[in-house]
Amino acid sequence: MRIRLLSISERQPDWVNQGFAEYARRLPKHLAPELLELPLARRREDLARARQDEGERLRAAVGKGGRLVALDERGASWSSVDLSRRLADWQQSGQDIVLLIGGPDGLCPTLLAASAERWSLSPLTLPHGLVRVLVAEQLYRAHAILCGHPYHRA
Repeated sequence: MRIRLLSISERQPDWVNQGFAEYARRLPKHLAPELLELPLARRREDLARARQDEGERLRAAVGKGGRLVALDERGASWSSVDLSRRLADWQQSGQDIVLLIGGPDGLCPTLLAASAERWSLSPLTLPHGLVRVLVAEQLYRAHAILCGHPYHRA
């Protein structure tokens, strides 16, 4: 199993790249998320078309197989313990996990429908850079919970 994080995003500041890399480095190699950034679609007057273009690029990057998990503010809210249980299930399944971060207008309806799960980090709208750092940190925390590591003290 491997975890891939696909993001529609512009270039991120160094603190975002460093934060993501730090948490990814702490994870065992098979759980460290691989990040793939895809460029934003042109946003003129047709936002639905831009979102569809981004969805098509994300779908092409996913390739065959893999369990799609959409990061979506309308998704389910998981605690860190919930995520650790999912991570254990994901590892046991052996299936690749593909976490999807849409553009500024969200993910296209086609990808949302194709996703096995929708995960909401918060009811707040978060910047893309912060989302990827939070995801990496939460994956590390979930792994720490599974291993009994004292990083998670709840």
